[in-house]
Amino acid sequence: MSRAAEGRGMLVGIVSDTHDNLDLVAGAVAQFEAESVDAVVHCGDVVAPFAATPFDTDTFDFYAVRGNNEGEWALQSVIEAFGTHLGECGTVTFDGVSAAVYHGTSETVVDALCACGDYDYVLRGHAHERVVEKRGETVHVNPGGLPIPGADDEFSVALLDTETGDVTHRML
Repeated sequence: MSRAAEGRGMLVGIVSDTHDNLDLVAGAVAQFEAESVDAVVHCGDVVAPFAATPFDTDTFDFYAVRGNNEGEWALQSVIEAFGTHLGECGTVTFDGVSAAVYHGTSETVVDALCACGDYDYVLRGHAHERVVEKRGETVHVNPGGLPIPGADDEFSVALLDTETGDVTHRML
């Protein structure tokens, strides 16, 4: 039984910048299944459709935004066959908790989303760096991404507990 069905809020998995790395995708999916998440949000740069299909599971709902490295426009229709594609930027609400989801290519847009006061969370990727920071009443979250020079050296995902508001990272 899901946490939401038990009245304990929801557990939301957050991932970004998997860049067609099927080992990272498999690790993320396995982590989310082991944690019994209710939903997963991918903050962009899945890249190709084949790297999205492992998220097609009956164990959680799936949401994604387009990143700046999406190689095929067919990615949107592939995701929509099993989940929700939010376009370049979108919003989701889980258990009364609102989040803006954006890849993060413009820091000006990230800053505006955090500052506008409309969202409890701003979920983003692009920088490949783990972030959890409170900005006013909004929490800015980046789960990290494929390790790249000058950013995180280990791939991670994040978990958001809608009941407690806690956000934690899991290194994979």
